[in-house]
This record gives sequence, C-alpha cells and structure tokens, in this order.
Amino acid sequence: MQGLVYKSTGSWYSVQDTEGNFWDARIKGKLKIDEDISSTNPVAVGDTVIFDVEDSLVKTGMITGVANRNNYIVRVSPHNKNQKHIIASNIDLALLVVAIIDPRTSTGFIDRFLITAEAYHIPAVIVVNKTDILKPKQLAILHHWQRIYGMAGYEVFPVTAKNRTTLGLLEKRIINKTSLFSGHSGVGKSTLINQLLPGSNIKTKVVSGWSGKGQHTTTFAEMFDLPGGGRIIDTPGVKEFGLIDFEKEELSQYFPEMRAAMKHCKFNNCLHINEPGCAVKQGVADKTISEDRYVSYVAILESIEKKWA
Repeated sequence: MQGLVYKSTGSWYSVQDTEGNFWDARIKGKLKIDEDISSTNPVAVGDTVIFDVEDSLVKTGMITGVANRNNYIVRVSPHNKNQKHIIASNIDLALLVVAIIDPRTSTGFIDRFLITAEAYHIPAVIVVNKTDILKPKQLAILHHWQRIYGMAGYEVFPVTAKNRTTLGLLEKRIINKTSLFSGHSGVGKSTLINQLLPGSNIKTKVVSGWSGKGQHTTTFAEMFDLPGGGRIIDTPGVKEFGLIDFEKEELSQYFPEMRAAMKHCKFNNCLHINEPGCAVKQGVADKTISEDRYVSYVAILESIEKKWA
C-alpha cells in the first residue's frame, strides 16, 4: 500500500493511505541501510511511503520503501553532530517563526535557517510573532529586520499569534501549500498553528521567567490538514540550527542578494573577504547588500573554516 507520513515519534509513524485511513507503521530494518542520505531518521514527515499491512483490524503496517523526495530540509542531528536529521520532506514553503523579545531570536539563527532552506531549494519566509508587546526600541529592530531581509528578497510577516486578525496575509500565503513551521521553543509557534488550525489544540507553554528561554512543547514532527486546502508541518523547537555538509566556496550562493552580485566579482572563486574586484563587498559599500547580512556571512564562513581546519 502507499501512504503519506503525517507523524513521526522516532520508532512509529502515522501514515495516511490513499483512501484517507490512518495506519501505525514501523520501519523495516533494511531501510536504515539502504537509505542514500546518512541521516538518523530514514523516514520523515511528508514522505510518501510503501508499506505492507500487518494487521488490518488495528491498522498496523511495515514501511518497506520511501518514494523519491521533491526536496527535504535537514539540520545537524541533536544526537550525533556528524549526522543529518531530516526535519521534513516534500515542502512547498518553510516558515521560520521568530520573536524579538520573550525570547529573542538572533539574526545568526535566522540566517542559518534561511541558508539551509536555500540549499535545499525550499522558499522561506520569516514570521515575527509577539509584535503586540514590542516597545519603540524593539519596533525599530522589527523595521530593521523588515528592511534587511526584504533587501535579500524574503517576505517578513509581523503577527500576534493570539490575535487572529493579524494573520490574514499569512493565511493567504500558506493556502494549498505544504508549509513547514520551525523556530525556537517559546516563540509562539504552537499558539500560531492553533489559530490557523482551529481545534488542533497543540500544547503550548510560556517562556521560562528566570531564563528567558522557551520550553519544548512539541517533541516530534507532525502534519495537519488546513481547512481551506494545504498542510502544516509542526516541528520541535530548536535551540540551534547547525549547518552540515556546507563548503565555504559555496556559502555565498545561499545568500540571494550576494548570489545576484557575485557574478560580477573579478575572480570566480571569490570568497568576498579580501579579494580585489569583489562585487559583493562593493554592494555592501553601496548599501545594496545589508552590512548585517554580510557580517553574518563572514561569521558563518569562519565557522565552516574552523570545522575543516
């Protein structure tokens, strides 16, 4: 039988067959060996799988194969820094839910997520939540983010998850798409999804008062059908978004604003640091490329160089 993976708990998967029935399925052992991607999870939410029926009454099955993926997005495995963990597959849109306060999301984290989405050919947008509690200084940060990420070609949606009237544009953006939601614990991702999916009742928690950090609420990936068409993939909150399998020579390709400029660099292998005739550095000087984004690029480049040193 063929089905679509809606939920992963690590050892069991919830699979919807072509008639809309849900099955609890396990992985056949050889999948862990045959999988081309060296990952800690050979099957991910969003995968189309082939499974054999084990018990038709209680609807259990054994996954024997995974169909070719249109795309997928990975991060460094939380259990093994040398392995990938597939967050989800067959994604039309990746939404990064962030906050300027309670808790603060760093632009470094945002950039690492956007780079990963670019590398795996997944369009990404930024959703800034909790805008109702921003004071003037923090509103200035919001406007700065809108400017620098807008210059890079990204959409930024300021919202207040508890106020449904602020979600209209976002709802239109995700209709009829399979959209992945990611972000730090505590940024309000679960509250936002509960508003977009009335009746889903995904657990939410407040940010820890003494640490200012979010507490994990979602412990596994899960997909939900949108009432108007499309799907949402909810993912566990992440503390860091570690890059894996990135080469320093290719990094600038995943900054859209740099990708447009780098074709005018004097040297084909320009790293945009000290090379003469660098169009990217000229773009920073001309303010057509955000200095903040360039600084982030350099920091990430250095982290890659240290890894391979």
